[in-house]
Amino acid sequence: MRQISIGNQSFESLIEEKAFYVDKSIFIKEWWDNLDVVTLIMRPRRFGKTLNMQMLECFFSNRYEGRGDLFDGLDIWKYEKFRQMQGTFPVIFLSFANVKETNAADAIYRICSILSQLFREYDFLLKSEKLSRSEKDRIEKYCSSISRIEAEDSIGFLSSVLEKHFGKKVIILLDEYDTPLQEAYVDGYWDEMSAFIRALFNSTFKTNSSMQRSLMTGITRVSKESIFSDLNNLTVADVTSEQYETSFGFTQNEVLDSLDEYGLAEEASQVKKWYDGFTIGDTTDIYNPWSITNYLKYRQFKAYWANTSGNSLISYELRTSNTDSKDEMQALLEGRTVRAKINDQVVYSQLDGDSDALWSFFLASGYMTVVSKELSGSELYCELKLTNQEVRFMFRSMINSWFNESGSDFGQFMRSLIAGDDYSANKYLNGVLFNMVSFFDTKRQVSDERRPESFYHGLVLGIVVQESGYHIESNGESGYGRYDIMMIPTMQSVAENNGLPVIIMEFKIMNPVTENSLDDTASRALAQIEEKKYEAKALDMGFSDKNILKYGLGFSGKKVVVKKG
Repeated sequence: MRQISIGNQSFESLIEEKAFYVDKSIFIKEWWDNLDVVTLIMRPRRFGKTLNMQMLECFFSNRYEGRGDLFDGLDIWKYEKFRQMQGTFPVIFLSFANVKETNAADAIYRICSILSQLFREYDFLLKSEKLSRSEKDRIEKYCSSISRIEAEDSIGFLSSVLEKHFGKKVIILLDEYDTPLQEAYVDGYWDEMSAFIRALFNSTFKTNSSMQRSLMTGITRVSKESIFSDLNNLTVADVTSEQYETSFGFTQNEVLDSLDEYGLAEEASQVKKWYDGFTIGDTTDIYNPWSITNYLKYRQFKAYWANTSGNSLISYELRTSNTDSKDEMQALLEGRTVRAKINDQVVYSQLDGDSDALWSFFLASGYMTVVSKELSGSELYCELKLTNQEVRFMFRSMINSWFNESGSDFGQFMRSLIAGDDYSANKYLNGVLFNMVSFFDTKRQVSDERRPESFYHGLVLGIVVQESGYHIESNGESGYGRYDIMMIPTMQSVAENNGLPVIIMEFKIMNPVTENSLDDTASRALAQIEEKKYEAKALDMGFSDKNILKYGLGFSGKKVVVKKG
């Protein structure tokens, strides 16, 4: 049984140490045979992008000449043509994964430092008899430092001197190209960073006559107008593309084989529930490698991938999204789907107001998966759902953390409800609304009178959902209608005779025309519970009418009245 090396993204190290590795080497053949000059592949975080880029470097770079042992036994080594190609190209490999500064000056300085380090890796060129004195002087200067202006055409220059020295055009590999752009968007220096990246990419990928092929990876494709406006030789493979469907991420068979190797075959159904759900192109049942390798090593069902770094933009978008998006997120958390027009190009300026753009971004990031697709003219519409249990866990944890930032004590609210103490429940919930209103939009929209009610519904649902003694149901059928929230004690809690009551909640928005106070609004909510007989479901399950608590909640802006029936 092979040792699992968590976080090791070095292909060379994994092979030499005979560690756990799923063979993705056929990706080399697929990429090369496609004959594309500049390729951009987008996949979610921790999906094997860096490892595959390291594999490409080990395969093509003349630094690894004669290292066919790294590929012996892998799928690519079956092809004589590719055995002859191993270790025969000058390769430039760099990554922007760690460019996460909070301002433009520091971010650009970090990229310049990465480029300077890149030149130091090629300081042997200073002794090349094929380069001019001026070229060597420039290399020597860049080994020390590179200015912003010099950085823009530095990779193009490095390509030209490598071609001159080796007599062969270069392959360029850029990993995590979009990390600086995402950070720039969140921290408010988008314009300056996108202008810099656009100039760098133009010199590197368009006007670079010394480039043979190039490959970029990232999570999203930033809009063509932002940085790719000059690249008419770009081929894009996003999560809806059929190209490279199984080259990143683990397939169902690869996961089953891995579980069998580690004696965990009987856990396949639970592994599927937690970590399956990604769809790439037309291939379903794709698993995130990070979650699977962690599970194989630690043998615990946890949110491994969702708890890694990189969620800052996701958190930012959820917090600042409009009311429509929050309503749809509530539906997703309840296991339902949303329909969205998918655009493979992220226009960051649209994320704040366009739910389709937001869901497209979440799809590219791996937090949502495609249930079905429909092509309408040139536009792609997809039915989307949250990818799996791990992602649902992440979103709930993220929302709960926002409540924690306000100093809220979830237990206090639940203790008040269970005890029938509507006075304490009022005090708690009014405090939450006062502290949390900056995160959410409670404004009434003319187009949908129920929309603010949905906001409050989601707020309370987020608070009570973590009560372990209850099964939480939202918008379920009972009696003559649909209740807002019903909390039913779990079978375990009933068996333990802890006396937990069934709790039914109904939400109403104050109507200033017909109601004089929020107390009237809460009374209207209670009246609906009685009229619609929402307790019918609990009674059918065997609960006593005396052990059912009913609460009407009346809302207006930052204020609420919780009233027990």
